[in-house]
Amino acid sequence: MRKNTKVIKIGDRVIGGGNPVLIQSMTNTRTEDVKGTVEQIKRLTLAGCEIIRCTVPTPEAAKALTEIKKQITIPLVADIHFDYRMAIAAMEHGADKIRINPGNIGGKDRVKAVVDVAKEHSIPIRVGVNSGSLEEELLKKYGGVTAEGLVESALQKVHMIEDLGYDQLVISIKSSDVLMCVRAHELIARKTDYPLHVGITEAGTLYSGNIKSAVGLGIILYQGIGDTIRVSLTGDPVEEVKSARRILKTLGLRSGGIEVVSCPTCGRTRIDLIGLANQVETMVEEFPLDDVKVAVMGCVVNGPGEAREADLGIAGGKGKGILFRKGEIVEKGIPESELLDALRMELEVLLQKKKLEQGLR
Repeated sequence: MRKNTKVIKIGDRVIGGGNPVLIQSMTNTRTEDVKGTVEQIKRLTLAGCEIIRCTVPTPEAAKALTEIKKQITIPLVADIHFDYRMAIAAMEHGADKIRINPGNIGGKDRVKAVVDVAKEHSIPIRVGVNSGSLEEELLKKYGGVTAEGLVESALQKVHMIEDLGYDQLVISIKSSDVLMCVRAHELIARKTDYPLHVGITEAGTLYSGNIKSAVGLGIILYQGIGDTIRVSLTGDPVEEVKSARRILKTLGLRSGGIEVVSCPTCGRTRIDLIGLANQVETMVEEFPLDDVKVAVMGCVVNGPGEAREADLGIAGGKGKGILFRKGEIVEKGIPESELLDALRMELEVLLQKKKLEQGLR
């Protein structure tokens, strides 16, 4: 059951209060490059990104937010490190939320200056703490980086901002240690009702990062903890969004879209099943269809039966394959090179039916 956290508005989106977990990513362009940044945000939006974060290290980057905001359709979070003036400038140039670590932007007077502008513009603040930024006194108290130390650090900063009269807050506590990160979220969820942004920081490459993120986010989200998520990967941020969508769907926190299932290869496989499955996974992204399951199987004998729950499927034999629906073969002897096109045609039929039904309503 989802934890009923405080409702926070970010641009035109709402998190907390049992609202859907939103997917976030971060641009890796120079924010000063408006054209390149907007192009990347549009690609991310198309992939399913619902909140985007951009770094704001310079006054030029802050000013660029004004133009970027005009050309995108999702809320923008300004990521700030060290310079409180950049947080203020980002808000003045249209940021929908700011991400700061109050511990590294200076004393309480500087934090107050940021909070005062946030209040004026009703902009929420994401309080971010990670294992690499834990204060020296907490490292000594807990004998190193621990889940308890991360939670104490985050709550200290939350209380600092609350004492300044502001409570439009989101909390983020991240670690590259998966189990420590899980433990920290379990602890903080018992101590606060603020929404939590969840992620495994510095997770790694597409391969290792996906595994660590799926395990960590899976455990945390399954407990009803988390209001926004980011899968942090070293690579194209579009891959982060695709992975986040799959994690949420696997946990039953999202529905819709086309799900691709495929069998593991074995000695009976006589087609390039791995290549075909990858092609299918890419191809189905073109189709705005909801709750459709597509199977890619390596055996024409057992494949249709094993994938009986799939709406559509293809299975390969030696140089040829079949097309099936709900486990029933509808076309045989399709050359291996034409299997992808045969599946595409079936999806196009489904899409046209969907459009016709919508037109009749």
